Amino acid sequence: MRLFGTNGIRGVIGEDFNPDFLVKVGMAIGTYLEEGSRVVLGSDTRVSGDMVKSAVIAGLLSTGVDVEDIGIAPTPAIQLYTKNHGDFGIAITASHNPPRFNGVKAIAQDGTELPREEEERIEDIFFHGEFRIVPWERVGRVIPGGDANAEYVDKILSLVDVEAIRNAGLKVALDCANGASCFTSPYLLEALGVKVVTLNCQPDGRFPGHESEPKPENLRDLMDFVREGDFDLGVAHDGDADRVIFVDERGNFITGDKSLALIAKHVLGEGDILVTPVSSSRAVEDIARERGAKVVYTKVGAPIVARKMIELNARFGGEENGGMIFPEMQYCRDGAMGLAKMLEIIAKSGKKISELVAELPRYYQGKISVRCDNDKKEKVLERLREVYSGENIITLDGVKILGDDWWVLIRPSGTEPIYRVYAEAKSEEKLEELLKKYGREVEEIIASL
Repeated sequence: MRLFGTNGIRGVIGEDFNPDFLVKVGMAIGTYLEEGSRVVLGSDTRVSGDMVKSAVIAGLLSTGVDVEDIGIAPTPAIQLYTKNHGDFGIAITASHNPPRFNGVKAIAQDGTELPREEEERIEDIFFHGEFRIVPWERVGRVIPGGDANAEYVDKILSLVDVEAIRNAGLKVALDCANGASCFTSPYLLEALGVKVVTLNCQPDGRFPGHESEPKPENLRDLMDFVREGDFDLGVAHDGDADRVIFVDERGNFITGDKSLALIAKHVLGEGDILVTPVSSSRAVEDIARERGAKVVYTKVGAPIVARKMIELNARFGGEENGGMIFPEMQYCRDGAMGLAKMLEIIAKSGKKISELVAELPRYYQGKISVRCDNDKKEKVLERLREVYSGENIITLDGVKILGDDWWVLIRPSGTEPIYRVYAEAKSEEKLEELLKKYGREVEEIIASL
């Protein structure tokens, strides 16, 4: 049995997530840690945050560990603060999931998401119910948290050319999705001397502006706002701000693949290594080759990418969803660092972002989701491998089918009861054809089992 998914433990409030379950999660994590450890804990803006946090803290304290509650903060800010001040970290967040969801993300002392083998140790404690319950005089305590958000912003400012950005006179439209970045990105932009106009930058865990995932259908207001105004850039974060998505000065959505490739073009050099999942665009590999760098592919998942980056001493890494990893900052997806680096690139190039994107290799990407119950996922994967065994495939993560100038990746979600179908092609027509064809075939396979 598994407790942790691709990005922590997630569930629906009142169904999967109830106080009894969450207290036991806290007890399992506390038992895994040494007595007297300090756990840094922060959350995003979800309505259920206080309930989830309180239950997890109660469980932790009962095992004799202390908790430093830093309040609402982006996940990368929690990770940085953990690295600087804690023995362990927990982010109470469900990232881009709808507001009825919440989650518990475990963070290692070095600020990275906990590796799978350590998650398994916590799961073993949880499922066997073997908790360490300390006597009353050794119960842990809650420690008032430091200013993790200010520390986070200051760290970013130390890693980019602040003067170049200030001198560029940039104007940005910022959409925080009513999430945790409300407490960081507006202040980062102010410190960078950027004129900023905000949308959905009031914290509200109901996400009234739009759903928290920064995809085109959720960013129509931002795209229209930029299109009708005089902006150099539109910027959007997800709920916990570990991702960033951009809109060009004409109001056009820029896919995460293009942002990843664009930043790679400006940070990679001869002999460098870039790490990215099998779901990323060929444009990233084209750019890396052009820069004399090497691409290493992994399974989908930011923790997997980060661990491989550490192993290989990689220069840069990230995912196609707007999650970029900068080792000079920390080994985790970092939305605000991605924002600052993109502003630096625009400022130093003297070009509009649409011009920079136009210089990249041209591919079209898309993805769709197909409903699949979690207990069917393994059987579906076995069937997919059989059905496409005659094709040129990669089975590193799901099944990736390679064509001459296109690819399709079919893999189960680690956080939702769905299969994702990713595709890339040289034309929009071919992309639509691939998504329809393989989406239909996946639906038929799921229905047959």
